[in-house]
Amino acid sequence: MPLWRRLLAMVNWRPVFDIEQRTRQLENEIAQLDTEIAQIKTENKRLAALELRMDALLRNADSSSQTPPATGSS
Repeated sequence: MPLWRRLLAMVNWRPVFDIEQRTRQLENEIAQLDTEIAQIKTENKRLAALELRMDALLRNADSSSQTPPATGSS
């Protein structure tokens, strides 16, 4: 082993440490984004179900029914 490598080994210098650290950071960000995507999908399903209920209510509403008169003086 060359002298400079032995010296580096003695101080435990690792040239790839920054790369490994950045990789871990990116993996954490990816995991966080995956969690956010799952939450968004869940919210989209909930909103779609609410939209279906609203559409059903609007379809079943009798459009020819009279609205009650407003109360109070105008």
